[in-house]
Amino acid sequence: MIDFRSDTVTKPSSAMKEAMISAPVGDDVFGEDPSIIELEEYTANLFGKEAGLFCSSGTQTNQIAINVHVQPGGEVICHEESHIYKYEGGGIAKNSGASVRLLKGDRGRLEANEIAQWINPAHDVHFPLTQLVSLEDTANRGGGAVYSFEKIQEIRILCDSLGLPLHLDGARVCNALAVNKIDPAVYGSAFDSISICLSKGLGAPVGSVLVGTKEFIQKARRVRKVMGGGMRQAGIIAAGGLYALKNNRERLHIDHEHAKTLETVFLKQNWVEGVLEVQTNIVVVQLCDASKRDEILAQFKSFGILGMAFGPGMLRFVTHLDVSAEDIAFTCEKIGEIAL
Repeated sequence: MIDFRSDTVTKPSSAMKEAMISAPVGDDVFGEDPSIIELEEYTANLFGKEAGLFCSSGTQTNQIAINVHVQPGGEVICHEESHIYKYEGGGIAKNSGASVRLLKGDRGRLEANEIAQWINPAHDVHFPLTQLVSLEDTANRGGGAVYSFEKIQEIRILCDSLGLPLHLDGARVCNALAVNKIDPAVYGSAFDSISICLSKGLGAPVGSVLVGTKEFIQKARRVRKVMGGGMRQAGIIAAGGLYALKNNRERLHIDHEHAKTLETVFLKQNWVEGVLEVQTNIVVVQLCDASKRDEILAQFKSFGILGMAFGPGMLRFVTHLDVSAEDIAFTCEKIGEIAL
């Protein structure tokens, strides 16, 4: 099968496996795993931060960050389609006792003037205190849309003026950086905390790193322990993440080119109403007839191609390092053979 369901389906390469097998390990809860220490330091330095924390997933890094930033009864501002709200099991409420203010934005992206309208008045006891702003770059539900760094800086200025922390769900932040060409440390300076996923387009089998100040990460380490996230000789998997950061970031433009190729072919089909403009590795197809969604996916599966339903009348295809140019050519051919 050619699997476009997500960039989480990638398998570690032989070179990555070798790095994992040969990784030195120790007890990470004691702070003694050299591979994890190296990964945390490398990631923090890459994004211009003081410290990092290796966790099992992006959901965990996001939820830990929110828990550190927000007090129970507080409010988090985020996009209505954001991962932290929509796909993390109600964690903001369950883990941190916080409410959310959902904004509409544009393709998963927010702007400073929109956020400013929804800062709750601190003197009015009827409202929860606004305590955190969270962005997502790239925006998954926005079809991999990338923030303008200028817009991020405007939001940073707003947050500074209000004394609010700014968190980034950077599940695919390396895809965003491959587009905007911003130095990771410069980009990272706009945020108080960043969650960086290693198991999506970068191709590691598991894990995310949360970065921030030393004080923030020390608090985050305690929250990770409370959430059962303390790991022992986890350097075996951390080494896969370190390999991914060092070797797989520079090739992400290939995935983006493959996604643009799919976009071009989809737009030529009479059963396609439109495609969200492709900026990175996510292709979201809007169908003319929403009722045909599952039938179309079944036809793709019969060709040996897996896509994913992405809401009523929508399909998602995600390119990644396990999808070759030959796979793209074959898929483009089969797109033209879908019969309705």
